[in-house]
Amino acid sequence: MERLTEFEVKFSGLKEGIHRFEFSVTDKFFEELEYKEFNSVQATVVLDLHKKATLMEAHYSMQGTVNLHCDLTNEPFDLEVSHDFDLVIKFGPDFSDDHEDLMVLPHGAHSFDASQHIYELLVLSIPQKRVHPGVEDGTLDSDILHRLEELRPSEDKTSQSGTDPRWDALKKLKE
Repeated sequence: MERLTEFEVKFSGLKEGIHRFEFSVTDKFFEELEYKEFNSVQATVVLDLHKKATLMEAHYSMQGTVNLHCDLTNEPFDLEVSHDFDLVIKFGPDFSDDHEDLMVLPHGAHSFDASQHIYELLVLSIPQKRVHPGVEDGTLDSDILHRLEELRPSEDKTSQSGTDPRWDALKKLKE
């Protein structure tokens, strides 16, 4: 992943206590990372960094809007997203981010890159199945929805026994 300098958090000159960093995430962020799943993004990420003597605790909170395509109709729509994430930052001999909620920075480090955590925070807040709100409440008028309704199997095609007559013909081949 490419290092984005505007998402670098410099903590070396900060006193112990809670410090707030605010990041604006737009289309440019995902263009630089070559991630093309979203049409547009407008989100704000707030990082509350609690600096202590031997470690730091980071609390990320994100809110915004992502424009993407519906999986059923391919119609674009805006999805409201919000998500929180907590991270513990310790110091050790080498950099490590093997654990999802723990990051180890090398001794003497004075900053860390928050772009990977922001990326994961936003991407993982999107549901696997993206359905336009108009599909769920029935207000979306789309040609694709009309076509899907026409192609829906009807109950009158099944025989009285509850099976499809095409399968009955295939069952005769077994005998």
